[in-house]
Amino acid sequence: MLLSLAMILIMGFGLSGIFQRFRLPGILAMIITGVILGPYAFNMIDQEILNISADLREMALIVILLRAGLSLDLEALKKVGRPALLLCFIPASMELIGVVLFAPLIFGITPIEAAIMGAVLAAVSPAVVVPRMIYLIETGYGKDKGIPHMIMAGASVDDIYVIVLFTSFLGMYQGNGFSPSGLILVPFTILSGLILGILMGMIVVKIFKMIHMRDTIKVMIILSVSFLLISFEAFIQPYFPISGLLAVMAMGGAILKNYNLLAKRLMGKFSKIWVGAEIMLFVLVGAAVDISTVSGTGLMVVLLIMIAILFRMVGVNISLIKTPLNKKERTFCALAYMPKATVQAAIGAIPLSMGIPSGHLILTVAVLAIMITAPIGAIGVDNTYRRWLTRAS
Repeated sequence: MLLSLAMILIMGFGLSGIFQRFRLPGILAMIITGVILGPYAFNMIDQEILNISADLREMALIVILLRAGLSLDLEALKKVGRPALLLCFIPASMELIGVVLFAPLIFGITPIEAAIMGAVLAAVSPAVVVPRMIYLIETGYGKDKGIPHMIMAGASVDDIYVIVLFTSFLGMYQGNGFSPSGLILVPFTILSGLILGILMGMIVVKIFKMIHMRDTIKVMIILSVSFLLISFEAFIQPYFPISGLLAVMAMGGAILKNYNLLAKRLMGKFSKIWVGAEIMLFVLVGAAVDISTVSGTGLMVVLLIMIAILFRMVGVNISLIKTPLNKKERTFCALAYMPKATVQAAIGAIPLSMGIPSGHLILTVAVLAIMITAPIGAIGVDNTYRRWLTRAS
């Protein structure tokens, strides 16, 4: 395990540094590192690490969402409330519609298989989007119109919506029928997650104000509470819908609202933690990518992904109707809302494991979606924000 960790860190950071010299996103280097070292290539990552890969990726997501909450300006978010809400649902819905319309024509699969494929494809990746939006907030780009706040909030809820749809479509395929109650539960899942996170954030702040302790200990306590929230979601899910990840972000937001000075100090701590969490997240995402699934249908899959992205961009622009954003800012939002990674790596292989005939094809779509959209979205954001967004004074 130690040898595997050493290789992940050395190769990941080394390759990332080389990519950044050529103005390519470091996350692409990390994903490629995972592919090379992973079980589908040279198989140089210890099986014990792969066994807990999902847990490690979830821990990295927790760090991301805590940073998001600690930097989420609620006043700025209120100014863009309607488009932020629309971004949670419309782009993913449009992308899903695009796949359902075109996948049966291109691949000859059934509409329900296309719907499952669309649900796998439609989720945006907070792991790629959120850190970049946090950087924009810190540097002031787009802040006056709330652009990074809007994208960050929408991306965090988008995944919940898509996963509910994915579960519903799998139920339809298995003969259980489509359950409208699953969609009705989406707002309850979001609301309960927000309420729980805000309450926990207020409790944590009260404890920190009563008991003096070092910021490092506070970080460990906040991480521990976050792990409890995720575990609580798994425990209560059969009885009551709740989003643990959204609760984690809401807890960070509550700390920012009630203890602003501490939130700013903690952001520095979590930024340092993210350096290590980021490389583990994207290397392990890369390790989950089976490049052998790309052969044969690769070009047609790329065509479908491009069609889906166009539908998604239309959805983003629909969400931004009647906002003060100009054409460049709207295009920036569409680029920022493109990347896929973590959700596709997590659920892309489930249809195959369930014996769905198009399971290999769905996995290929998930693999190529990661390899295409994550770097394009990251490069797009990194190379356009200075020219397309206004910097707040």
